[in-house]
Amino acid sequence: MTKREQIEQKLEKFIPAAFTGYVTDLLFSSKVAFKVSKPRKTKLGDYRPPIKSDYHRITVNGDLNPYQFLITTLHEFAHMQTYIEHGWQVKAHGLEWQNKFSQLLSPLLDAEEIPRDIKLALRNSVNKPRASSCTDLALSRVLKRYDSEKHTLITVEELRENECFILNNKSFKRGKLRRKRYMCEEIGTGKLYLVHCLAEVERIED
Repeated sequence: MTKREQIEQKLEKFIPAAFTGYVTDLLFSSKVAFKVSKPRKTKLGDYRPPIKSDYHRITVNGDLNPYQFLITTLHEFAHMQTYIEHGWQVKAHGLEWQNKFSQLLSPLLDAEEIPRDIKLALRNSVNKPRASSCTDLALSRVLKRYDSEKHTLITVEELRENECFILNNKSFKRGKLRRKRYMCEEIGTGKLYLVHCLAEVERIED
């Protein structure tokens, strides 16, 4: 088995099989170390330029569903390609990155292997894609439909106002929506926190 075949076989565990060749081509396009990361609450993926080595570094959380893993991977490759062409001279999610991300997403828009609702959400984002699938609320909601794990967690936006929940082992009461985040009060201390509307929490039953 060739190195390319080995990579495609490993990628099949994380992305739709129809796109393993596409992602493998991207991996062979530059010196890049690609790693599947443990789940991170603050980000889905990460790109680091080759500051102390010859290799670009990309990490993607391993707990993402196949479509979210694929889109996040393309997001990070867009960062890599933007850095290769422009270095630090442009904004992280500026026009240059948006154009790269749109180009990398284009094969997904007509692919039969991508569900129709995801393609529709991508088409709405592709002209000016958000910084990540998490900041595009419409796309995030669609992608969540394809999570394989069914659990008791719900999102903050599914709660009623003044309903209580647990997040990071702390108890909160949901308040008013401010753009994409809810103002929530920590029970016991009265401290206020802005919590993303799609943050997964555990409802405190009455």
